[in-house]
Amino acid sequence: MRPEPDPADDRRTTPIRVLVVDDQSFMRIALRQILEAEGDIRVVGEAQNGLEAVKMAGELKPDAITLDVEMPEMDGLQACAEIARGAEPRPVIIMVSAHTQAGADAAVKALRFGAADFVSKSSVFAKTDLAHIDSELRRKLRAWVKPRAVPQAGANLPPPHREAAGWRPDIIVIAASTGGPQALTALLSGHTPVAAPIVIAQHMPELFTASLAQALAHDTGHEVREGSHRLALTPHSVTLIPGGRDGIVAPCRSGGYELRLVQMEGNLHPSANALFESAALVATAPAGIVLTGMGDDGAKGASALRRKGVPVLVQDPATCIVGGMPQAAYAAAAGCEVLSIPRISARIEAWFKKAGAETPASLTRNL
Repeated sequence: MRPEPDPADDRRTTPIRVLVVDDQSFMRIALRQILEAEGDIRVVGEAQNGLEAVKMAGELKPDAITLDVEMPEMDGLQACAEIARGAEPRPVIIMVSAHTQAGADAAVKALRFGAADFVSKSSVFAKTDLAHIDSELRRKLRAWVKPRAVPQAGANLPPPHREAAGWRPDIIVIAASTGGPQALTALLSGHTPVAAPIVIAQHMPELFTASLAQALAHDTGHEVREGSHRLALTPHSVTLIPGGRDGIVAPCRSGGYELRLVQMEGNLHPSANALFESAALVATAPAGIVLTGMGDDGAKGASALRRKGVPVLVQDPATCIVGGMPQAAYAAAAGCEVLSIPRISARIEAWFKKAGAETPASLTRNL
């Protein structure tokens, strides 16, 4: 497996062409300064409402569009749906939403309408010096627009860990970041609810994970909820750790496991390492899954799980929006298995089919 450069360092020969859409002129000016600060992104047009955005998307054919949610004449959600349905070639759409519950709901809904990702306005204006602000928006544009790696046929990978016949997890922990909402939708849609809890660390700001949980429940048919402190982790449930917080697996007084909310050091929350390391420490038979994302969160936790002798499945980086997290986990934890999302879903289904429908004894007292 070849190492993948951080998308933040990826520079194309041709600049990424971006259409900026916002009804406030100061926001358009700020976004232009943010995007053009490092030379590899060029703003090719500005629109003040959704109607203008749809028209200019067809005329300019940008690589990407930053799209405000609340605008006159046609809002960002309508424009997103129109552009995703009609523009050829289809641009990458990044929603720029208010850091409110309404903004979070709209941003997550836009993912279902064809948007690739979102940033909140509070993160865009995290610093007053626009030339040195947090680079979240630029990183996401580069990650989504950069050319995809082509998988090498017959790559020489060491043999992955193989669990014993009849083995099944009593908890599944999942890490995801950039591209995660789409990957999670595909993963959960690919298997039926299983007789073990699933806990997810998806890098997101506060407020957004509640909206994502509702969208995943609607789109996949699973029981998906945003977690809370000391929430019992029950079989057949999927729990998202709240955005901006960290969560660990802990023993439950009545048996089984519960979620405990904590605050770890670092810039990425929820922390995949914290979740994975806690599962390795307290769970009898955990399994880990690392999906698309930039950086290396989850690598230390994947190593802890592998030292325990349990499986860690990583998404094939060639199928990721950003392969950094799966690459890092694979490099850190010997014996990880590299699979596409459909094959990860199939593996989850197989764990429980071959073991029968009974619930693990470690979880029965949570029912």
